Amino acid sequence: MKMKKRLTQAEEFEIMKLVMDKFLWLGTAVMAFGLYRIFMVDISAGIYYLFTGAAILIIFMIIMIREYEIVK
Repeated sequence: MKMKKRLTQAEEFEIMKLVMDKFLWLGTAVMAFGLYRIFMVDISAGIYYLFTGAAILIIFMIIMIREYEIVK
């Protein structure tokens, strides 16, 4: 059986940055769409999207804190 290749810390960090960028763009885009809906449609239609975008960013923050050590 073939051994799996292990990633170095630098390689793992580079992959984490790519994933982090996508989560941040997704959360920001959903919140921006929510603001658009608030201004163009009505407040109640946009609030849902704002909370959804905030939830995406909060979930991402929880994942980041659990997976990676914070070094002081």
